[in-house]
Amino acid sequence: MKLKIDVNCDLGESYGAFKVGNDAKIMPYITSANIACGFHAGDPITMAQTITLAKKHNVAVGAHPGYPDLLGFGRREMQLTPEEAKNYIIYQVSALQGFAKAVNASLQHVKPHGALYNMAVKDEKLSEAIVEAVQVLNGDLIIFAPPNSVLADVAVKSGLRVAYEFFADRAYNPDGSLVSRKQPKAIIQEPKKVVERVVKVVRDGIVLAVNGEVLDLEKVHTICVHGDTPTAVELAEAIKRGLIKAGIEVKPVGSFI
Repeated sequence: MKLKIDVNCDLGESYGAFKVGNDAKIMPYITSANIACGFHAGDPITMAQTITLAKKHNVAVGAHPGYPDLLGFGRREMQLTPEEAKNYIIYQVSALQGFAKAVNASLQHVKPHGALYNMAVKDEKLSEAIVEAVQVLNGDLIIFAPPNSVLADVAVKSGLRVAYEFFADRAYNPDGSLVSRKQPKAIIQEPKKVVERVVKVVRDGIVLAVNGEVLDLEKVHTICVHGDTPTAVELAEAIKRGLIKAGIEVKPVGSFI
């Protein structure tokens, strides 16, 4: 049976006059787009434009909700009650659902952003709030989460589909968490190295941690490239080309899980 993998990217992160990433150039090389919903990045115009662009390239659309933290780009931790977290998710995903409906598109998935994602990896109450919000809106939506994470476990137990995610351009700690962006070598920008990591994780489910230890990620369904990584377009193009060369089929995750 031929291996299948999804390639996703965080997009729609421009805000007003501030431009982040290059959505138009990266879109041809991905199969799923995680679109910012206005809290950590993005705005109504950008959301509408990004969904239209994704539809043009047959890229599946997902909501990328984050903490209400434009200044920190959603990468600073916040302490929310479960009710607050749930309502913030409902608000953001609903907004993107509206823009999708306006162009006769539908959402495939929900991927929490930044600190919200990283905190949910270990926080059961926060994970439950995220999952409850998704269930209220559409139980067919897929949750993007790291393998062996609390968020993944909570989503699976609730009956939601989960796409296990690997970050192509980020270094990993031995416990499976991402190396802090404040640390050197946290972001990997060399296309050759990134492609080697991606093919290895798709075929064998393993990646080398920052200290050289072998990290077992088991099954991975989707590969992430961050849209604000300086070499994002080059990386996405190299990843897609490398996967196809390795005989791995690249397609939206909703079509095979």
